[in-house]
Amino acid sequence: MKVGVLGVGLIGGSIGLAARGRLQAEVAGFDPDPELLERALELEAIDRAARSLGEACAGAEIVFCAAPVAVLPELAAEAIAASAEGTAVTDVGSVKRELIAAFGSEPRFLGGHPLAGAETAGVENARADLFDGARWYLTPTPETEGLLYDRVQRAVAELGARPQAIDAETHDRLMATVSHLPHVLANVLVAQAEAAVAEESERLPEVGPSFRDATRVAGANPSIWTDIFGGNRDAVAAEIEAVAARLEQVAELLRGGDAEAIAGWHAGAAEGRRRLLEAELMGGPLQGLRVMVSNRPGVVAEIALALGRAGVNIEDMGLYPAVDMSSGAIDLYVAGADEAERAVRILRELGHDVSRVER
Repeated sequence: MKVGVLGVGLIGGSIGLAARGRLQAEVAGFDPDPELLERALELEAIDRAARSLGEACAGAEIVFCAAPVAVLPELAAEAIAASAEGTAVTDVGSVKRELIAAFGSEPRFLGGHPLAGAETAGVENARADLFDGARWYLTPTPETEGLLYDRVQRAVAELGARPQAIDAETHDRLMATVSHLPHVLANVLVAQAEAAVAEESERLPEVGPSFRDATRVAGANPSIWTDIFGGNRDAVAAEIEAVAARLEQVAELLRGGDAEAIAGWHAGAAEGRRRLLEAELMGGPLQGLRVMVSNRPGVVAEIALALGRAGVNIEDMGLYPAVDMSSGAIDLYVAGADEAERAVRILRELGHDVSRVER
């Protein structure tokens, strides 16, 4: 397999390392910063340092656009124009709606977002295992070419991640809550603490582990996060307003002094956190399903999104078209018997014939 990586920082470099080691891929990298590109070559994050974007895309089966959110639309457009008809083009940005609005009708483009990263940026901190066990969202549209979706989904899984289909609007609302809002709150908490200190004395207080944990991401990479906040501004602003309303409710709860109610609120938060974290875990051994489908545009995206909306994650997939290309089979693998049962019900509601298969 040949892979193109456009942008060789932490994420792009990690994709290159994982693709070389786990996909046995030949990786061509391109970056507008020649020193960064040379460093990626020295660190063996890429096999070749391409002199141009077109050279990195030439012959690639998948091109990963790994750049800041603000430049992704231009980069994706150039990658689509420079790559061959059979090349899948994807990205790693944490804001999807505007990108899908621009390229959702392009069969070869598939939006993507790995929930992986580190506090330290740069290709020097790239790791082949960065994506191990991480959710990697994919945002197909009805126009997405099924075979290319399958190619990207398989590659992402082999990089160590857990791919899941999601529509772009839902993705951005979800990220506003679980990714972007925590950065806002960390920044606000730091400002609140500084203001409180200024009112009391000039001496900074000792801070405890809870403050350090809650503010770990405060001020993270201002240029990247300025783009993210701007790209997802409406969803983030809505979440901030919702949190402000919750804080008002908590303030009233505390002022009321009802110890039992306060304890219940606190315990409820612990239980909610447990449920959210457990939702990340695998549901059990993989269960195989064979889905018979007609060969029509968008059928793969329709199935992936329907299962994704129901919280059923496709851990692996295979496409098997009939000889006359009029129909075919899709083998899907999901984690655990419960997810398999839900998947069967959803797929039959979509009108597909479903049977069990052995992996």
